[in-house]
This record gives sequence, structure tokens and C-alpha cells, in this order.
Amino acid sequence: MKRITIPIGPQHPALKEPISLRMTIEGEVIKDADVRLGYNHRGIEKLAESKTYIQNIYLMERICGICSHSHTTCYVQGVEALCELEVPRRGLFIRALVCELERIHSHYLWLGVAAHEAGFDSLFMYTWRDREVVMDLLEIISGNRVHYAINTIGGVRRDLNEIQKEKILEGVEFLKKRMEYYTNLGTTEPSFVGRVSGVGILPEEKAMALCAVGPTLRASRIASDIRKDDPYGAYGEFPFEVCTADTCDVLGRVVVRVKETIESLNIVEYIIRNLPEGEIKVKAPRRIKEGEVVSRYEAPRGENIHYIKSNGTDKPERLKVRAPTLANYPATIEMLKNGFVADIPLIFAAIDPCICCAERFVEIIDERKGSRGIMTMAEIKRKFKKPEIKKDFVWPL
Repeated sequence: MKRITIPIGPQHPALKEPISLRMTIEGEVIKDADVRLGYNHRGIEKLAESKTYIQNIYLMERICGICSHSHTTCYVQGVEALCELEVPRRGLFIRALVCELERIHSHYLWLGVAAHEAGFDSLFMYTWRDREVVMDLLEIISGNRVHYAINTIGGVRRDLNEIQKEKILEGVEFLKKRMEYYTNLGTTEPSFVGRVSGVGILPEEKAMALCAVGPTLRASRIASDIRKDDPYGAYGEFPFEVCTADTCDVLGRVVVRVKETIESLNIVEYIIRNLPEGEIKVKAPRRIKEGEVVSRYEAPRGENIHYIKSNGTDKPERLKVRAPTLANYPATIEMLKNGFVADIPLIFAAIDPCICCAERFVEIIDERKGSRGIMTMAEIKRKFKKPEIKKDFVWPL
């Protein structure tokens, strides 16, 4: 049978963000896959070099809307390590509280998307309805439903009072009851289980070799979680289990996220009931002493890494972000191979991709010369300068 290559994207109705997938198929079977990046440039890393450390908190929060707190926490942890700051325990607990609420809201969002891709729109509507409860709790804590702006260098910006704590516990109790229903529905409903079972196989050895992260890795029997393996903040004090699955398919990724959501609800309840007294932040210096640091964080999608290099000024010399989506692309190619064309949306959605997280640079490729390189902001302005419009110019109709 003849092999043909079909393109999906970079502009496609099924893709919310631009990315190019090339599928080599025989009939309906995928024989090879290729992911081509570079369609979503924002220049965030370069822009960070011209902003102060405090201004960059705002910038890091805009890397991703769903896991905005993940990026700011990973960033401020690195800066605090350079400053040798000891963040108060109450501040660390509140920071972890928002971390886990964000994980719950992210997993609810993903579960709804997975159900939608599998044609189970009732579950999609249920999960997104209950996700509003989590968003309301985040608004109660921070005042915002998306970009919470809770982090600062040295701690958090907002404290909790007794009324807020009661509201959070009420929300957790409601969501725990709902999760019992989702756990049963998402793992036993015949049509849904039949659609996702055996799809997007990623064996344990392949997951390790291709450096998969997060639920994608844990669904392949590997219990790896930065919160346990390399505890940061207050996570060394929280009782929780690393959730895994042994099916190595999309069903396993559903199971892992459902179990993680339940664990996160337990962590949130533990934090509220054991919230220590004291300050929520300490004062940080404006200028950060010279040095470099790597900060790690377990985002909802997997391990998030921020590299920060300081030159002794109030602005970083270099800031590099490795988002979990980028780490999971090689594993995605492996999951697509030997699958069916109809499974492509489901397999790709199973890693919970965020394309804008993975791409933050500007790269110019000259096909005629075979050269490639990074452009400075001044070069970009010169190359893409808007043409001047003469006063007597008449636009054609």
C-alpha cells in the first residue's frame, strides 16, 4: 500500500494554537509522525532581560493562562534561591494552596477536553461546570480567576482570613463528592473506556528514553513527581501519594489525572486545616547578587524548569524556560505511530499541550543560505519595519 504524508496545521479547526503535524500514513494507519514548531513566537525570554525581577513576575504569569501560577512559582523560587531568602512557612503554605487549586482546575479542564475529543460531551459539560467552583475559590483567594498574581519574591501578596478558609473547605467538600462520580463514570462508562483504551500506547521503557514528564510519564507505570523526588516549598510536609497507571494509554492518562485531582483536594484540605501562623513574606533586595540557578516545579502538565542567570543588577542576564509540553513532544510522536488517523486529536490532546508555553523565542531560517540564528530586538525592528505611508497616498478600493 502506498504511503502518503498528510499535513495537520499549522492552521486547523481542531487546533487552538498553531503547530504543524506531518503524518505519514498507509491507509488509515500512521507509520510515522513529525512535529514542526515555530509558528507561535512571543519573545518572552528576550523581553525578560530588559525587565526587573519584579516586573518579570507579571511576564512569567503570561507564559500560560492555565498554569500561570506554575511559572511564577518556578521563577520566584529561583530568584529566592539566588537571594538566599527564607520564605515564611505561612507564605509557602498559601503558595502551595494556589498550586494545588490550579492543578485541580487544569485537570478538570483536560478531562473535559478529553471527553469532548472522545465524543462524550456530557462529561465535558459536567467537568467544566464544576471547574467553575475551583475558579471561584481562586478568585476568593487572589481576586482573579485566571492570572492570580499571588506570588512575589519572598512569599505571597495576600493572606487568608477565616471566612476564606471556610469557603475553601466548603468547595473542597463539594468537589470531593463530584470526583466520586467522575471516577466511576470516567473509568467504567463502556463507550468512553472503549474509545480511549489501547489508544496512544507509550511503553514504560519508551517513556523513560524519551524523557516524558507529568501525567504522560506516570500513566506509563513510572512514579516520578518533583513534589516527591525533589520537594520544594512546603511539599516535604504534605502527605500525598504519587499517582500512576499501568495501561500506558490514553485511558491511563485519564486515570492518573482523576487520581491526582483527588490527591490535590486532600492537600488543599490539609493546608487549610494546618495553616501556620506568622508572616506571609519577607523583604527581598532590588538587586540580585551574581549567580545562576535552576528551579524545578511539578506543573499540572509535568516538570517545569526555569534557568536564571544574574549579573548583580536588578535585571536578569538570562532567563530560560523549559515547559513540560516541549518535553512531551518526542513521546507524542511515539504515541502516534501505529495508531489510526481518527485517533490523532485524542492522542495529541492526551499530553494536554500548550503550544505557547513551549515557544518563546524568535528564530530566523534562511533556506537559500541554509543558515539559522536568533535575531536581536533591534534586528527584528529593522527587518520588519512598517513602511511609511505618504500623505498623498490613496488606498486602492
